[in-house]
Amino acid sequence: MTQKSVLIIEDEFTQSALLEGIVKRAGHLPHVAYSGSDALAFMADKQSGDIDIVLLDLVMPGMDGIEVLQKLRPRWPSLPVIMLTSQSSITTVVDAMRAGANDFIVKPASAERIRSAINAGLETASFVGEIEPMRLGMAVAGFSNLIGESDAMRRAVRLAERAAGASIPVLIDGESGVGKEVFAQAIHAASDRADRPFVAVNCGAIPENLVESILFGHEKGSFTGATEKRAGKFAEADGGTLFLDEVGELPADIQVKLLRALQEKEIDPVGGRTSLPVDIRVISATNRNLGELVSEGGFREDLFYRLNVYPITLPPLRDRKEDIPALVSHFLKLIPEMEDLPARTISPTALPALAAYHWPGNIRQLQNALFRAVILSDHERLEIQDFPHLEAAGTATRDSFDHPIAPHGGHPSAPLTAFSAGMPAGDTVISLIAGGGHFRSLADIEAEIIRRTITHYDGKMAEVARRLGIGRSTLYRKLDDYGLKR
Repeated sequence: MTQKSVLIIEDEFTQSALLEGIVKRAGHLPHVAYSGSDALAFMADKQSGDIDIVLLDLVMPGMDGIEVLQKLRPRWPSLPVIMLTSQSSITTVVDAMRAGANDFIVKPASAERIRSAINAGLETASFVGEIEPMRLGMAVAGFSNLIGESDAMRRAVRLAERAAGASIPVLIDGESGVGKEVFAQAIHAASDRADRPFVAVNCGAIPENLVESILFGHEKGSFTGATEKRAGKFAEADGGTLFLDEVGELPADIQVKLLRALQEKEIDPVGGRTSLPVDIRVISATNRNLGELVSEGGFREDLFYRLNVYPITLPPLRDRKEDIPALVSHFLKLIPEMEDLPARTISPTALPALAAYHWPGNIRQLQNALFRAVILSDHERLEIQDFPHLEAAGTATRDSFDHPIAPHGGHPSAPLTAFSAGMPAGDTVISLIAGGGHFRSLADIEAEIIRRTITHYDGKMAEVARRLGIGRSTLYRKLDDYGLKR
């Protein structure tokens, strides 16, 4: 993993030194602040550099961890924050998660637990973070402010518009970062529940022992640490829409309770003596294949059919590249306004490069790349050098052009040769040039090579891996990275 910057906010010197050592041994660069005010001043300092993740102590003199987190979130909505505390009460954990903590670690914790939390937080930041600028920029008009005119986008919008007029459950399927929550909000805003609450829950981000309490609420004294009564997300969404993101991550026992709540339209708070009626419209989302999870026993079949009444699949950004210029224009208008910065434009060379890139993190990755470029650039016009990943992809593609792709096994009558645009296309040719005369990314070319090799060898993955000269685990990882079917 590339070295990342980790901000440690801890008032105890011994603990901060311990955390600093763990971060260094994990290969990252630590920064230490001994109070919440010092940490906020450090983050506000333009010279401090980018911070990729925060380790935040909950109990500190002056400004505690919850207050620090509440001040961080408006300015850095996608920054992963791991809360550290010696208090293990359920109420404390719930307060931290509600304030926006990505993870919660009870001290003392092992170095492995801390490293795992850091790695998970960094991975989440890359692909599963909030698309805050897009959300803030979407008016309550519903679908009119969704960006994109591609055929794939139009099909998804048409389905969602029909769903808005009914109250049936909707299941939105798509890769991380395609905008599933944005679509859910648009459906809610165009429905007859638009003036009622829209409550979103990331089911994959809730600690397993807190899922039931957060979803259905709990009574005071119902378990150790329940020092006060709390309403759950179902109660908060009463009369409106409940959005269950990453619903495939729910534990089996919670799936049973969720099914009952949907069937009976009532919930049972933890420790409660009576059931509470709720009137909600459920929209769920997943980046996993729930049908496969059902067949593997990881998801209840009856719950799957209850949620999958009206399925909508959102296309990945690589399948709607014609929408990228409009998305870039939208973000370049929105981000400077949010950050109180001068307006930015995109150069004629950078825009085609953005449009040609494969964007494995989809819209969220595009937004994050533009956000970073706007913040760090000192110029009004953004160039290719403001997008480091594009420069790297461009260099790799130029190298592949200078050294044409040679056959690596396969049928002798079907050599795998690289040609530029204008050469005859066919099964034996892989073009290095995309539409518009620009070089394709190396990742895009590699994905096509893998796809053709799988077809040529009838899906025999051991043979495919051998012919490509890579291990099977590497092959399967690349299939997941490029969204290819096995």
